[in-house]
Amino acid sequence: MPERVLIVDDDELILRALARILEASGYVTRCYLTPEEALGAIADENPVVIISDYMMPGMDGVEFLKRARERSPGSVRILCTAAEDFKIALQAVNAGEVFRIISKPWHQQELLATLAQAVESSRLRRENERLTGEVQRQNGQLREINLRLEEMVRQRTQALLEGLIAALDYRDSETQWHSRRVSLYARRLAQQLGIVEPELTVIEHGALLHDIGKIGIKDEVLLKPGPLDQSEWATMKKHPELGWKLLQRVDYLRPAAEIVMQHQEKWDGTGYPAGLAGERIVIGARVFHVVDTVDAITSDRPYRKARPFAAAREELIRCKGTQFDPRVVDAFLEVAAEEWERIRLDVETVAVLSADLAERPPIPDHEDRALEPATRLAPASGA
Repeated sequence: MPERVLIVDDDELILRALARILEASGYVTRCYLTPEEALGAIADENPVVIISDYMMPGMDGVEFLKRARERSPGSVRILCTAAEDFKIALQAVNAGEVFRIISKPWHQQELLATLAQAVESSRLRRENERLTGEVQRQNGQLREINLRLEEMVRQRTQALLEGLIAALDYRDSETQWHSRRVSLYARRLAQQLGIVEPELTVIEHGALLHDIGKIGIKDEVLLKPGPLDQSEWATMKKHPELGWKLLQRVDYLRPAAEIVMQHQEKWDGTGYPAGLAGERIVIGARVFHVVDTVDAITSDRPYRKARPFAAAREELIRCKGTQFDPRVVDAFLEVAAEEWERIRLDVETVAVLSADLAERPPIPDHEDRALEPATRLAPASGA
């Protein structure tokens, strides 16, 4: 398809001469005697190239091309000028309003060569825009694919987490909902501390899986109805390390493994398995230790009834600086008790719905009594 060229010159003879030369070379021309008339037609003409005389009444060529650029930024602009106007024209080139300058009188070959360069420049720009658009389109498709892949990974990760928690739930009927509560508590408390993604999800996963190592604890220890003896308690204390080893086999759960390993450590160094103290304990484990204690106090146990959140707050204040990181305790206290209770209610609602959908046979009382042997030995710290 022939390229369209718009020509503006107040000299009708020059206008006709330029049109004849260009049309003989295969271009389609549109000619105007005044800049104002040409500006009014640019939008409809959509020219590939605009050629303008410099000296014209009312509006010079530089001003015209500047306005033409605003109306048709994709058009390549050429200024036709006499030698004495060259300095002014050069300023227009430097300002970016003009692609090339054609001197008057022109040399025909030079004129056609300049026009060919202008057309090629326009073609390259259009091709670049096309390729850029194609890249953007493909990038958009890639982003969509990546989002779908990320969602698939998220779903599979969640399915894996659900499977791990369900496996533990077969042995410890209360752990599932306890783990869900503390995972949501931990995420909210981490947010209060100013922690953002991806660490928020790491903390949530670590809290959710904190007791996963209990899968490796023998039934006679985990499900023992009475107090643990010294040897049995030593066995129970291995569950953080067992959980850590289990999560090392799953790449995207490795960051959460440190929380699992340290979830029984205490601020004053009296916890286990390593006796870590202060900020040597990862922040996720310090967050978990607070919310785990809160959930232990506010949940029913076979050996006692649940106490209100006010009692949990009092316990946190009492043990602030010993069992618990003071900064984490302060952050917990900043959140209204109603918000913590709302999180608990949300989990309980899911638990009720799940029970309705999949009823399970009742678990004997002696198994219930063995859910948290560590809690019975150390009521403030949880299992």
